[in-house]
Amino acid sequence: MNLRIVDKEEQDNRYDLFDVHFHSDVIKTTVTPDPDIITQWISETVSSHSGNRRLIAGLDVEWRPNFNRNQQNPAAVLQICVDRRCLIIQLLYCRSIPESLFNFLGNREYDFVGIGIESDVEKLLEDYELNVKNMVDLRGIAADVYGMKNLKNAGLKELCNVVLEKEIVKPKSVTMGRWDSEWLSLNQIQYACLDVFLLKLLST
Repeated sequence: MNLRIVDKEEQDNRYDLFDVHFHSDVIKTTVTPDPDIITQWISETVSSHSGNRRLIAGLDVEWRPNFNRNQQNPAAVLQICVDRRCLIIQLLYCRSIPESLFNFLGNREYDFVGIGIESDVEKLLEDYELNVKNMVDLRGIAADVYGMKNLKNAGLKELCNVVLEKEIVKPKSVTMGRWDSEWLSLNQIQYACLDVFLLKLLST
């Protein structure tokens, strides 16, 4: 898979910046738990998005896997991608959730796209009272467009194969990893970014 990540070695301890390269695309990626940086990213994203196009954002949520029935680990990471800009929010380490994030996710003019997105949206509401107003599950759309009913239950790998004709790898060591860690690994950041970027690609 044509994929690599470059650490921009930002000196500000409130956030980290990375360039994630996927084939010919470069996704500018911000990783942060800081409310001010979240607000700044949202503001820049909304203002840079041209007014004649509806804002479509890839959305995904990660948490530490629950290994027994009584365990309910909270959402640890929220990923959002608009165009070629990705924000990875470390929800567990936010000193507060900024109003800007509530407003952004709750804006009925925006579409938040995902795969099995309903469970992610439920998790955000349950754990943080973050309410996503407009969610779109890409599986149903792909199934209708391609006339393939089985796509209604497909995962990201299969959808990328059919729709984008691209192979992606989702290693268990990353998907089942410690998403509640204060310091995400480069593999986690790359994975989290690529997930929502691909959702965005699939929606276009």
